[in-house]
Amino acid sequence: MTADHPPRGKRIAIGVRPPANPQAEAWVRQGDGETLQKGDLFTARLTLDVTPAMRARIKVSAFTQGTTVAELLRALMDREFPESRSETSP
Repeated sequence: MTADHPPRGKRIAIGVRPPANPQAEAWVRQGDGETLQKGDLFTARLTLDVTPAMRARIKVSAFTQGTTVAELLRALMDREFPESRSETSP
């Protein structure tokens, strides 16, 4: 081995992580109400098996409406299952 390189297998310590900027970290954590991620609002996943033809129709419909499949299906479910509906009614 040369003097410039340590022997193989020997770890070289990397310096201590530099201190973070507390104002920057607070700003990132604070966020913005408009920048909520979908995962912040929708926390339950629903899996549904559909035929390839049905999936294609759903995707085309979402595309022609200028939305995503997820947003289209959420709106559909909101219309069919509104929150104001009584839990005991059919």
